[in-house]
Amino acid sequence: MPVIESRIDPTSAAFAERRAGMLALVERLRALEARSAAASAKSKPLFDKRGQLLPRERVARLLDPGAPWLELSSLAGWLVDDPNPDTSVPGGGMINGIGTVGGTRCVITASDAGIDAGAIQHMGREKLLRAQEIALQNKLPFVQLIESAGANLLKYQVDGFVHGGRIFYNLARLSAEGIPVVAVVHGSSTAGGAYMPGLSDYVVMVRGRARAFLAGPPLLKAATGEIATDEELGGGEMHATVSGLGEYLADDDADGLRIARELMVRLQWDAQGAPASLADDPSLEPIHPPHELAGTMPLDFRQPVDMHEVIARIVDRSEFLDFGADYGPATVCGHASLYGRPIGIVTNNGPLDPAGATKATHFIQSCCQSGIPLLYLQNTTGYIVGRASEQAGMIKHGSKMIQAVANANVPSITLMCGASFGAGNYGMCGRAYGPRFVFAWPNARTAVMGGEQAALVMRIVAEGGAKRRGLPVDEAQLAAVEQKIVASFDRQSDAFYTSGRLLDDGVIDPRDTRRVLGLAFELCRSAARRTLRPVQFGVARP
Repeated sequence: MPVIESRIDPTSAAFAERRAGMLALVERLRALEARSAAASAKSKPLFDKRGQLLPRERVARLLDPGAPWLELSSLAGWLVDDPNPDTSVPGGGMINGIGTVGGTRCVITASDAGIDAGAIQHMGREKLLRAQEIALQNKLPFVQLIESAGANLLKYQVDGFVHGGRIFYNLARLSAEGIPVVAVVHGSSTAGGAYMPGLSDYVVMVRGRARAFLAGPPLLKAATGEIATDEELGGGEMHATVSGLGEYLADDDADGLRIARELMVRLQWDAQGAPASLADDPSLEPIHPPHELAGTMPLDFRQPVDMHEVIARIVDRSEFLDFGADYGPATVCGHASLYGRPIGIVTNNGPLDPAGATKATHFIQSCCQSGIPLLYLQNTTGYIVGRASEQAGMIKHGSKMIQAVANANVPSITLMCGASFGAGNYGMCGRAYGPRFVFAWPNARTAVMGGEQAALVMRIVAEGGAKRRGLPVDEAQLAAVEQKIVASFDRQSDAFYTSGRLLDDGVIDPRDTRRVLGLAFELCRSAARRTLRPVQFGVARP
């Protein structure tokens, strides 16, 4: 297969400038993630006093040592509840990811009880729902580490209550699909949250700390006048010996996590084949090293970049077979391998034009015919506009491409590398098109159009309206509106902002791209090999 010849000079000043800018964004990402961990760690004295592990310590104890851990949606909630970038704590009060437990890859969620006692936040709810969706799509066991004060009544919204019911629906669906759901209850799981262990197939309760009840002592007294202790109403020992809600009673957090690990071993979930290793094979490594991705992509989406340079630092041996290279050349399609497995790649060296959309449609359908999964590397200003392109059938050919993307029957994974504007976001398998995973680089930009273009559109409309009414244009007012529009678009298109609203599954360091994509595609392949044993209903307790 042809090897991509790189034209990038890693010793050049331009490369060094791009690299410094990208690493500054990566440092910002890590600082925000550290802010979330630090906010949780402030509760360590209280957790130590109670003999508990912090939520991140629980996750670490649960995971197999040395196995990959892919944290998901680490920026969830960023600037949502708190619009101040200096104080907003990302994460949504949840820790989500994919890791290996007892030799089995699982989706893991943990209530971050170190922050607001684990109260469910708006984006934390959405983050949990996304984790459940990933488990369903990829046939992965779902392990939840529970300690939550429930909904934050000070921020109560009825739509959150209604939509939150989907959490319990998904738990029932996971069980019915034949996917094990395991819960370790480390602390409170109250009101609706009590159904999280209730709808799990296996429940481990920590003695003296676990609590699961529909109405806690204060609400019980207010509603009925009855007085009862936490343990009488919903303690771990009561549930393990009286109600039957818990199957296992652990002595402490560490013991509960040990039981969960042993349970995953006994289930032999991966008896059909252990997860494939993503260990580095020198014979497959890209000729152009992945760490150079930090200096490959311009931070300004207006600067052109040949996406072959990005592909060369991701795929095996930097080998890439261009598909229709001379037809619609601004749309790049082709075949490559990742960790020895075939993938098809669609990316952009410019706007999507009629020829490029036609080529992409053909390529996507060909990959579906051959069962080859697809990787979309988004870097487009959208579908091209103008008289010539409209007369050439841009709408028709763009629609064909969107049809192919929406109906592809092979796993699709999307990486936001640069610009993602207008319908180009749709045609390149954006979040709304259901890719298995969406990841973003910290320089990525997503919007219906660029801020300057939006401001210019508004200026043209305002000037036209003033002319029709025979009125002069207020240039000062128009300039202020333009400035406001540009600032709004720039703020909302930022990768950190969009990730805070779960428009991707996580912002990643470009240097980690090969391994992150390798793991994501392996999860898709494992799901295709795995045979489930669905039942009509989820597993129910007698």
